[in-house]
Amino acid sequence: MLGTESGTLEAWVFPLKLLRDFRLVFTLDGRAMPAESLARRVIARPGSFSLLYSGDDFQVTETFVVPVDQPGILILLQINSYVPMRIDAHFTRDFQLMWPAAIGAPYIDWEEAAHGFMLGADGQQYRGLVASPDAARIDQEYGTNYSASTDSSFTLGTVRGRAERVIVMAGNLSTSSQSDQALAATYKALTADPARTIAATEKFYEDYLDRTVQVSLPDADLQQAYDWSRLSELKALVHNPFLGEALAAGFGLSRGGNRPGFAWFFGRDSFWTSLALTAAGDFETARAAIRFIARYQRADGKLPHEISQSASLVPWFENYPYPYASADATPLFVIAVRDYVEASGDLAFLKENRERLDKAMSFMRSTFDADGFPRNDGVGHGWVEGGPLLPVRTEFYQAGLYVEAVRSMAALARRGGDNELATRLDQEFQAKEQSLNQLFWLPASKSWAFAIGRDGRPVDQPSVLATVPMWFGLADQEHSREMIRQLADDSHSTDWGMRIISARSPLYNPAGYHFGSVWPLFTGWASVGEYRSHAADAGYANLKRNVWLALDGAGGNTTEVLSGDLYSPLSTASSHQTWSAAMVVAPLLRGLFGLQVDALDRRISLAPHLPADWDRFEIRNVALADGADGAVGKVDFAFQRDDRQATLHIRNHSQTPFQLTFAPAFAPVTELAGATLNGGAVNCPREESGPDWHARCAVTAGPGESTLTVRYRNSFGYSLTVPPPRLAEPSSAMKLVSEDWDGPSQLQLTVSGRPGTAQRIELYGAARVSEATGAQLAPDGRSITFEIPGEGSQAVNHSIGLRIAR
Repeated sequence: MLGTESGTLEAWVFPLKLLRDFRLVFTLDGRAMPAESLARRVIARPGSFSLLYSGDDFQVTETFVVPVDQPGILILLQINSYVPMRIDAHFTRDFQLMWPAAIGAPYIDWEEAAHGFMLGADGQQYRGLVASPDAARIDQEYGTNYSASTDSSFTLGTVRGRAERVIVMAGNLSTSSQSDQALAATYKALTADPARTIAATEKFYEDYLDRTVQVSLPDADLQQAYDWSRLSELKALVHNPFLGEALAAGFGLSRGGNRPGFAWFFGRDSFWTSLALTAAGDFETARAAIRFIARYQRADGKLPHEISQSASLVPWFENYPYPYASADATPLFVIAVRDYVEASGDLAFLKENRERLDKAMSFMRSTFDADGFPRNDGVGHGWVEGGPLLPVRTEFYQAGLYVEAVRSMAALARRGGDNELATRLDQEFQAKEQSLNQLFWLPASKSWAFAIGRDGRPVDQPSVLATVPMWFGLADQEHSREMIRQLADDSHSTDWGMRIISARSPLYNPAGYHFGSVWPLFTGWASVGEYRSHAADAGYANLKRNVWLALDGAGGNTTEVLSGDLYSPLSTASSHQTWSAAMVVAPLLRGLFGLQVDALDRRISLAPHLPADWDRFEIRNVALADGADGAVGKVDFAFQRDDRQATLHIRNHSQTPFQLTFAPAFAPVTELAGATLNGGAVNCPREESGPDWHARCAVTAGPGESTLTVRYRNSFGYSLTVPPPRLAEPSSAMKLVSEDWDGPSQLQLTVSGRPGTAQRIELYGAARVSEATGAQLAPDGRSITFEIPGEGSQAVNHSIGLRIAR
């Protein structure tokens, strides 16, 4: 079901569209009232949505559910009316295959025995049904020389007092003569016990949340957004009878057409989302997503960009320009396979795809430019598909993905026992990583080049796409932090996410799909890249911006793309984009927590950059393969801290030890005082990393419970609020641009904000600020307040100096 919160919807049994503009009408005392004008409240649950309608003397709750085991839709109406009320259902028949396939001459007939409309098409065995045990026909679409109507409707009768009614929409795509019987079986299953069907669907999604990686956080909004986003990813899993199981890129209304918003399959969408799925322990869905795209690898090794759900019904791969339009799906395939195999321990999947991996690497090498990186020009677009940022020869984004693909292939070769190939790839990786950093860094502008132009020169156009090489730890961290200062500025960063380029660029257009708009995808890339570059406050701000988007959508259904100037989705945006949901999950687990799992070596790493106001967290159900029999054990972590020590409680549910690296981040002023595991001393070397340092504690966690304690002196941190954006308003919140330490006790903060606005920063830890410049220090030393100086409406930078007593 794809619909609006007023209750109008369209219905699909992929890849077949059944109908559109389904809606209810309530008639009381001879007055017909469209239900959409009476919608008062929306209730979102993991497995269903309910709309509450009310008038002066009646209330109707309409609950929508799509069972996971039936090709159909169930709508339950719970009615309470003090006066007689008639309930009618109206819709427009479509009965067409998803673009670009089509079937001719669809029709609609009333079937009295089924109490509903049967949908079909001449010469086709496909069938659809819209029915209710209580239905009686009102009108049916027709066309004559004199008039026509596309409306079909039935009544559920007149109700007074309390009552329930059920509506079913179902489809069958079988080409056998048994399709009518199969449709009848679906109808019977969905009407037999609606309450049980709804409860079973809710339980399916609740069980999913229970068995994948759970978190417990002090931030209730982040907690909720993480859970909804996991569900949003899972609901993109489509079972298409013609193609198999795959991950759709998202969902949006097709309205009068037959092409819903991104409800088909994209290579790079699947691979980016798989990185979130594996992090959250959903190996089954990640494997399905990767396997499907890999199945359509071209003979020369290139991975597909786009596959319609009706691709098997038309000459999709021969007659259309879309299937292999991108170049980035190919390196992302190699990266996604390595990530999945190491996290899951599934070496059989590596063996299954080894030939495809080799072909993918060969294809990329066949497209090398003069600098030894895979070209975009003449081969396939990188991330940018069109607009004034093109043409270029090779995007930094694309080059970085290739370098990470080389590293990933080296790891996979080693896992597969080919040490000679792994050694060669290690050497190539080292050379290519060095070349990447030299070729794309622009010292004059202190930024990474967007691309290498056709003329062989770097394109000096700072872009958030540079955070992708940061995500994989390829870009020099000092240089990356210099660029992050630019990306954190108000010209790049909005209250709802990251613009692709600066608003000050002459190429910028706030509605530019690839040259000005804000994508939650970019914001997620930036968050992980910033955390990997130890710019934790910038990473957290971008994570929170995606949190607000997830909570502003219908049950975690985060939009695809928004205006660069106002908090509003673009008119062309798909209302739900799967990788947008993934960009809450991945930045939280891979970014903030620094969670990495290597099931093959039984290793888990946690390198958290915790917000200063967090004193606890829990991570449960981290999957870890347990021995050669393929069994999967689970690991739970519970963390607590105060001003002087942090404690990590570890619960290993398997009978096999694992290696844990716990490396929490600390401010430069903080000093390590010691560490213990179950009371025994542990060495935790100090790793310097720019604006923070990490105590790297490497321990063995045996079966059962273990406790790792890290003690410290002079703890310190600060916290800026990341408020939700205001609908249809421009960006206005204060942003942290940079954090600079001069030794362990001098901190310089640069913020960006609107002149004349009052601001506050909270301070935490045992170490106290003794002096502040550019701000007023509270008497208790727990906060600073200041006003952004200047005039006008444009954001300006303001510097704050803090001296910290040790």
